[in-house]
Amino acid sequence: MIEAFKESPLLLLFVVSAIGYAVGKIPIRGARLGSAAVLFVGLGFGALDPKLSVPQIIIVLGLSMYVYTIGLSSGAGFFHTFKKHGLVNSLFILGVIGFTALVTAGFHFWWGLDAATSSGIMSGTNTNTPALAGLLDLIGKSPKVVDRDAMSSNAVVGYSISYPTAVLGAMMAIGMMRRWLRVDYRQEERRLQSIYPVNENLTRWSVEVTNDQLTTHTIRALFQHFGGSLVFGRMKRNGDSFLPNMDTTIELGDQMVLVGNEETVQKATALIGEKLETELSFDRTVFDAQRLFVSNPTVAGQKIASLNLAEKYSAIITRVKRGDMDVLANGDTILELGDQVLVVARRTDIPALAEIFGDSYDDLSHIDLLSFGSGMALGLLLGLISFALPGDFTFKLGFAGGPLIVGLVLGALRRSGPVVWTLPYSANLTLRQMGLILLLAGIGIRSGHTFLNTLLRGDGLFLFGAGWVISFFTAILGLLIGHRLLKIPFSLLSGMISNQPAVLEYSTSLAGNKLPNAGFTMIFPVSMIVKIILVQVLFGWLIGT
Repeated sequence: MIEAFKESPLLLLFVVSAIGYAVGKIPIRGARLGSAAVLFVGLGFGALDPKLSVPQIIIVLGLSMYVYTIGLSSGAGFFHTFKKHGLVNSLFILGVIGFTALVTAGFHFWWGLDAATSSGIMSGTNTNTPALAGLLDLIGKSPKVVDRDAMSSNAVVGYSISYPTAVLGAMMAIGMMRRWLRVDYRQEERRLQSIYPVNENLTRWSVEVTNDQLTTHTIRALFQHFGGSLVFGRMKRNGDSFLPNMDTTIELGDQMVLVGNEETVQKATALIGEKLETELSFDRTVFDAQRLFVSNPTVAGQKIASLNLAEKYSAIITRVKRGDMDVLANGDTILELGDQVLVVARRTDIPALAEIFGDSYDDLSHIDLLSFGSGMALGLLLGLISFALPGDFTFKLGFAGGPLIVGLVLGALRRSGPVVWTLPYSANLTLRQMGLILLLAGIGIRSGHTFLNTLLRGDGLFLFGAGWVISFFTAILGLLIGHRLLKIPFSLLSGMISNQPAVLEYSTSLAGNKLPNAGFTMIFPVSMIVKIILVQVLFGWLIGT
């Protein structure tokens, strides 16, 4: 079988992916490794024979696809939160990375390691391949380096041995701290609902107006009273059904449908009157409610208000479902390809509305390669640009930073003229998972034998232990300070500490929502640049001491 794997790297890649995925489903003390298991299975297979490998381009492709799709889906939220918390979060992550550098320097002087190995360990501990690339470039041109080949080899060894242990250490720290800090992921999810609406748990009640103090108020007044967290569906007055607008005046005896999370709907019902036993939505003689797919590119990237549905069709959108996430719709909600909108309209208008939105699942199955390919190309081009800094330091954003930053920008833009940058939710998730599997399987297979050899050599166990200690205690300190002192929600914080996709997937599986992704994208561009620079600064300092 080993010979078959040598002849067919693709066979090896998919065998590792399949076994890793299966292992990731096995519960370990209430948690699962998820996709991260692919990395460790890859290490096991790679250790079997030095000739077992996969092409480097598979890793590069996987990494680029993964970070680009995360950027696309997180772009709008990233810039919104960065305006509010960007400085604090950046200083926090700078402190965490700085602490990593200090601990690495401590091991350097205590164990007598050479500068290249120590700097390689820091690159691996930070699980940052661009940092290693920058380090190798610095070794190649530094006048203080005598044996460049030996130094480069030592840097790669330090990186190879500490990379897997860093992943393991960070995962163990997150798993341990969530128990020690008694993290309630559901409570955090509810608390962050207004900023990161990952799961609103919407409900629908039919109520009757019995509060005579509301008879001079409009729907707009109630909408503003509840902070926009309530949507008003169909109404019934004197036996006639109609769809309200913001200027509709409330009258005693009116019956209306309220849509929102259960807490808000209960408060609104207590203010308005009483809950009806019969749902108004069940009466579909005039009005109907139907889910329609957004598959029309001309609609994607537009606000609901810009469609003028109320004026053209007397129709309203009460909810938008994106993936498994159902959120309230309002005029400022921006639609994306793959969204399912819940439209309430006259039965005769439903076909025309379906034509406006597209409502074609088949169309959503086709990826717009013009926008996806152009975005990826722009990201890869950005990653190739060298940025010069004082002190003869240079860095590149690489295959991770370039696509991520471009993805964030394009995800925030959503569209440029006729080009829709965002992908349908299902397509984005599929490409992201495929990229992640290619990345983790490739890294594991290519690093497996080097990892084993380094582990078995004289100082291998020390390097292994050093990588684990640095990553574990750095993550512990970061989680403790971030959660207790800076009051950062653990769901976001675990994503900020997750400096590698496998760790991020593990954090996401623990949280049961997408909040760790928001934390990851919030600081990843800044943290990656800081890591690239600090690794080179550390090497320059250590080689001069």
